[in-house]
This record gives sequence, structure tokens and C-alpha cells, in this order.
Amino acid sequence: MDNPVRLHWLDPRDPDQPFPPAHKAMQEPNGLLAIGGDLSMARLIRAYSGGIFPWYNPNEPILWWCPDPRAVLRPSEIHVSHSLAKRIRKADFAVTLDCAFETVLEACAAERANANGTWLGPDMREAYRELHEHGFAHSAEVWRDGVLIGGLYGVALGRAFFGESMFNRADDGSKLALYYLCRQLEDWEFSLIDCQIASPHLKTMGAIDLSRERFLQLLREAMGFAGRTGLWRYERDVPCDRRHQPSRLFWGLPEASR
Repeated sequence: MDNPVRLHWLDPRDPDQPFPPAHKAMQEPNGLLAIGGDLSMARLIRAYSGGIFPWYNPNEPILWWCPDPRAVLRPSEIHVSHSLAKRIRKADFAVTLDCAFETVLEACAAERANANGTWLGPDMREAYRELHEHGFAHSAEVWRDGVLIGGLYGVALGRAFFGESMFNRADDGSKLALYYLCRQLEDWEFSLIDCQIASPHLKTMGAIDLSRERFLQLLREAMGFAGRTGLWRYERDVPCDRRHQPSRLFWGLPEASR
């Protein structure tokens, strides 16, 4: 066998069970580390804190990954193309944080035109909702004429943001969400955004590949700081023209209470 690695099984009855060391992840498929377990908040926080994330198809066992290399974007080093810079200057939109987490989650889970099905099944969505309710998962939204045109969501621990998914319904919608999130994370002294696996889209925004060892080193440093939990709001000047915001924004209330 080219890769005689025995996959580690996690007991779903024991959310405190430790993950195996990241260096024991498989080479093919790249980064597969463990199988099973559950999506409890305790296990997810332990996973993300160690650079591990769940990724699997609905109705299949939970798979846990820590690939090598790892795609990372430093908030201070986001790349802005000429066309994106022009759109930013025009500012014909509004941006918000944590104002439509559920809507962003469902948009990210929607089946894409170039894909069969979605990996973001009901169990995964419910797990991220719980993380959001406890202040660990966050969304960034972009609005135009009251309509959500782009956004993303992820998990924040320490001074690291773990990007999970983004969606786009208008030109540069997801890029604007990422740009303004990066600017705010930079203000908050976040050191990295984990992009998991690089895509052409993310590389155009400045994502780079790091070795797993280097990524985990940077993550340990980021985890040495207190986290920023609770609902997020922009603490810098951002486009917020009320003409573009949705008709009702209930600031400070979880979306489920609106």
C-alpha cells in the first residue's frame, strides 16, 4: 500500500476525546485525519483550535481534515484588484456583520450550478447555528437595495478566523464581504484567516499556501490571545447607506429572535 495509515475513529459518545496528532493525517486523500464523532460545540472548538475541520457529504460519516499545505490569508495582506478597488470607491452597497447569519448559512448551503449537491447538510448547519448562538461563529453580509448580494461565514477563536464558506449573487459580492471583514479583523489584530484549501478565487485575494507545520505554529500563536465572542459589529467606517440595508435590521438580537 502506498499510504498504509490506519484512520482514527472518534467515539460520538465522548465529545472530549482528543484528536490524533495532525502529522498522522493521510497523504491521500490529503489531510484526512479522523472519522466519526459528533458535531458538538465542544468537539468543534477543540477541532478548530487544533487546525482541524469537518468536511463530509450529508448521510455519510463525519470526516475530519488537516491538509498539507494549508491555505491562509493574512487580513493585512488582502489583495484588491483594480476592478474591486473601483467598486469599493463607488460604495453602492451596505455591509454588516452578524445581521443575517441564518440567511448566509442557507445561501452557502444552496446547490451550486457547477456542483452536485452540497456538503453543508442539515447537521452541519445546525452545528454552526449553535456556534453562532454562543458567539463563536460569525457572518459578513453585503446588501444592495435591501437584497443580500454576497456574504461569508466562519468560526473565530483567539485571533484566528476560520473561513467556512461564501456565496455570491452579484459581481464581487463575496469579495466585498471578505475585504471589509479583513479590514475589521486587521483592526482587531487577527493574524490569520484559515482558508483551508486554496482556490483560484481565494488566491486572487491574496491567500497563500503554508506547510501544515507552519500553519499550526501560527495558529498556536493566534490561540494565545483571548477570543472575541458575542455578536460582531463593524467598529470602523464602512458603507452603511440605509437605502441598501434590508428594511428591518434588529441590531443586537439573534436572528432567530427577529
